[in-house]
Amino acid sequence: MELYRINRSAVRQRLTAAAVLLLLAGASVTPVQAANNQSPHASPLITTDPSGTLQTHAPGDSIDNSNPFFQSFGTNGRSCDSCHRQAQGWSVSPDELRQRFARTNGNDPIFALVDGANSPLADVSSVYARRNAYSMLLSRGLIRVGMPLPANAEFRLTRVDDPYGYASARELSLFRRPLPSTNLIWLTAVMWDGRETTAPFKPPMDAGINHEDLLESLATQARDAIVGHEQASAAPSAAIIDRIVDFESHLFTAQIADQNAGRLNGDDGMGGANILAQQRFWIGINDTLGNDPTGESFDEKSMRLFDDWNDPNAQFSRDARGRARAAIARGEQLFNTLPIAISGVGGLNDATGLPVIHGTCTTCHNSPNIGNHSVALPINIGVADASRRTPDMPLYTLTNYSTGQTVQTTDPGLALRTGKWADIGKFKGPILRGVVARAPYFHNGSAATLGDVVDFYNTRFNINITAQQKHDLVAFLSAL
Repeated sequence: MELYRINRSAVRQRLTAAAVLLLLAGASVTPVQAANNQSPHASPLITTDPSGTLQTHAPGDSIDNSNPFFQSFGTNGRSCDSCHRQAQGWSVSPDELRQRFARTNGNDPIFALVDGANSPLADVSSVYARRNAYSMLLSRGLIRVGMPLPANAEFRLTRVDDPYGYASARELSLFRRPLPSTNLIWLTAVMWDGRETTAPFKPPMDAGINHEDLLESLATQARDAIVGHEQASAAPSAAIIDRIVDFESHLFTAQIADQNAGRLNGDDGMGGANILAQQRFWIGINDTLGNDPTGESFDEKSMRLFDDWNDPNAQFSRDARGRARAAIARGEQLFNTLPIAISGVGGLNDATGLPVIHGTCTTCHNSPNIGNHSVALPINIGVADASRRTPDMPLYTLTNYSTGQTVQTTDPGLALRTGKWADIGKFKGPILRGVVARAPYFHNGSAATLGDVVDFYNTRFNINITAQQKHDLVAFLSAL
């Protein structure tokens, strides 16, 4: 189908000559090697990550560092770039944060009491104290989001177990990963709990995509981040906000080379950000429940980047690089077709009335070659359940006003927006492209590696994944 496949002959990655030669040789490309006479206000599009090479597609074939995205407007020295770093998939990683801490003795702007610390009252008077105060950033890359219980909540907070001694009904401490500020034009909700979504993104299409609603949501998010995270006394002008939104809404990021498989757009592979930027999308595309506004039925094979690598007789499959590509292709096939008996998922099983949904990974990751859900789908897969709580996380006991039922969670998620009991623990799923660069995973960073992500789903849904299948799924996810 044309929704999934792009005219390969019409699309070729635009890299500098030096970058092309290095990638073809299977080498990692550093920003310096790829720069090739960039202007003083531009950064190259190629960075390295633990699996190989990450590519960002941007206007002008460079990152415009003069954009307000990279400027500070508040009192603590932060900018958008403080939490959204290109080399970390436009998020942040604990490894890079620990390097920043070491370089600055914990005084880099990201280490700010307002939300970088485990508590805004933490002691930061010494390097030792700061290392303890910012431990959630340093260990998991988590920002503290302070939110109260909504006035209309169907539940009350009856117990708090906060290892940092701060959280209360006035302000719960919620520890969450910064979502990537790239690939944004395919969002169906803004923020983990959708709180910056100004209007529902849902079919029917609005000129192919709910573009104006999305831009307004991104503008709201940028204003709130500057006033909140950057501690600005007031938001900058609408013109500044528009420049930030224009910059980040034109970024596309994906893996372009794998250290074992080589170039991911070689031999008719469709990896890389330049191809990704041409991917067709609209709200409701390939909807799992058949609500695609074009009338197309759901196709579980929503990922088709490496179809042509799934050929054991191909010439390129007979060496180490070919075997690595074959593993990626097998992983893609598993992602599309591995049976999963989905049960107990709030927002999915209860919404459909089906106690068991016989699906695959693409039941929830249905946007073709993108990997998120094509309509807003906040669901509770159990990541914030008390059974998965670690000692560094707060634990909240919530009690339903009407029934007296209680639930324990490390993060009520969507319920802190809606006040609804049924929404406790619900979060949106992120876009998967470029995912290998931005570990750890899930909203709370509870999965350190992609292997841990596979393990979570394997145990959560009793899939019985074999060691080979896990290897292949990780290989595929790492190539996105």
